[in-house]
Amino acid sequence: MRQLPPLGALRAFEAAARQESFKRAAAELGVTPTAISHQIRQLEEGLGVALFVRQTRRVMLTEAGRALYPAMRQALDGMATAIDALRQRPQRQVATLSATVAFTAKILVPRVAHFRALNPGWDLRLHATDDLVDLEAREADAAIRYGLGHYAGLTALPLLADNFAPVCSPRLTIQKPADLVGATLIHFDWGPMASKISVPAWASWQAQAAVNGLDPDGGITFNDENSAIQAAIAGQGVALLSLSLVAEELASGALVQPFGPILEGLRYYLVCPTGADNRPEVAVLRNWVMTDVAQGNVAP
Repeated sequence: MRQLPPLGALRAFEAAARQESFKRAAAELGVTPTAISHQIRQLEEGLGVALFVRQTRRVMLTEAGRALYPAMRQALDGMATAIDALRQRPQRQVATLSATVAFTAKILVPRVAHFRALNPGWDLRLHATDDLVDLEAREADAAIRYGLGHYAGLTALPLLADNFAPVCSPRLTIQKPADLVGATLIHFDWGPMASKISVPAWASWQAQAAVNGLDPDGGITFNDENSAIQAAIAGQGVALLSLSLVAEELASGALVQPFGPILEGLRYYLVCPTGADNRPEVAVLRNWVMTDVAQGNVAP
């Protein structure tokens, strides 16, 4: 552990030694000559040596002072150089966007390169979670929410309107609604949201499709959409999924939508704290999301 005198006393000594004057050192450091004299006296008492010979209009270093001065000047010059370098270094600008795991993977990740193209000098941090983040506490600068667009304390900008339909791997022999009888149904557990708003489910799809003999509650249930999507791709069953989130898989043939009906879902919104619209971080996220996502251009 370093045993050093107070930094203020060392600065006072270095300035007085360089200026050969307590008065000029005081002017440089923005204190009184008396304060300089007091700090140097304390330093001398702590070291047990005299550092200056005091004369009427100037001060001169003693032998001990001449031994200490070069090291002090080099150390303070080094500190000043390091601090100046930090001040001149451009600060990294980071914008953090929170979204569900599935929306992040399927909609945002394919577009991350375009964020940098639209917003030079900015870094992007994607916070993928199915839990609601506290935007007021700055856990993220903005978030993507799914629902009706009414969020207390938040400003919401509409993005994608969503629809849901049965999708599955083309390896399965699912060609008409009746083929679902006896097939494994894949479910996504909407959690607390299901008690607040009407969410797409196999029961509501069956009511529209009028398929007899279908057990709309049986099958496999996942607590996140991304896992349900991966299970459908792997041929583990038929899933009632967001057509926005599986647009790439439908386009590539990894998944097929063999039939309807299509259930109308809700909408994704870009949200930020009310009054935070003009924060630079929110502005660059809004620029990117509204450019790449809001028009429904779901294919990368």
